Amino acid sequence: MKPSFTITPDQLPALLAFARVAAHGSFTSAARELEVSPSALSQTIRGLETRLGVRLLNRTTRRVGLTEAGAALLTRVEPALSEIDTAIGDLRQQRERPAGTLRITAPQVGVPALLEPHLADFLAAYPDICLDIHVDSSLNDLVTQGLDAGIRLGEKVQRDMVALPLGGAQRSVVVGAPAYFAQCGTPQHPRELQSHNCLRSRFSLGGATYRWEFCERGRWFEIGVEGSVICNDHSLLLRAATHGVGLVHTMEPLVRKQLAAGTLVSVLDAFLPPYDGFYLYYPSRAQLAPKLRVFADFLRARLNAPLQPVRASRSTTSR
Repeated sequence: MKPSFTITPDQLPALLAFARVAAHGSFTSAARELEVSPSALSQTIRGLETRLGVRLLNRTTRRVGLTEAGAALLTRVEPALSEIDTAIGDLRQQRERPAGTLRITAPQVGVPALLEPHLADFLAAYPDICLDIHVDSSLNDLVTQGLDAGIRLGEKVQRDMVALPLGGAQRSVVVGAPAYFAQCGTPQHPRELQSHNCLRSRFSLGGATYRWEFCERGRWFEIGVEGSVICNDHSLLLRAATHGVGLVHTMEPLVRKQLAAGTLVSVLDAFLPPYDGFYLYYPSRAQLAPKLRVFADFLRARLNAPLQPVRASRSTTSR
């Protein structure tokens, strides 16, 4: 026979109170544990008995004992209450201990310098954390996509995010192989790129290709370039440039070794000054999960970023 009542969430405290009274055999002791008055606890139990339509406890001046119905109910609910208590305990432990899956989004151009060199040490220091890294150069909504944090250039971070600088200012370069310049010449101004083979990036399927950005007399401007290769894999474009296929507009840290070795050469440096760099960003300071807090602190220490996060307030239309 189905019961004529349904236990709702508001009845869970009453069931917990009932279990504690049964365990102590005393309203006074149970009330002390639950940090309520004995009279309030007694009223809670009476309300539960009224809702269930049965007496759960026999009360005398000396002791409190279970009725047959009360013993049967306790047998059924005690394992569930214990499971709830364990779950809450585990949650409290997670709050204090860095653990769990940390979901991060980062653009491909930022991964080699900001993440790759530090992954092994971070995971060794925090073995209970699993990093789920989504490499994607398109802008992601952290909340709707279930992401904990993201890494983006400062100009791309939404203003309502908490943003932590990573690595300071950045600088872009236009690079090509010596053999390419020997064959095609060296551009002296960005507008001369119209006559060069420019290897272009497309950040998302069907999206527009990246328009190359330059600065002249303090004003940033964009140039739409053309070329024989379009790809969302920036590393492939760099390899193609190294083989003399064409020019690539990239971030200087990604080609530092090639520039030092002479396999790539930069041009148009006068039109590419430093700009606002990368930020680790997340929605709110409130209840910051330990896994994210230690990740932010770790990157901050490794990349010599300022000690305090700041609210993102940069324009998304200029650099």
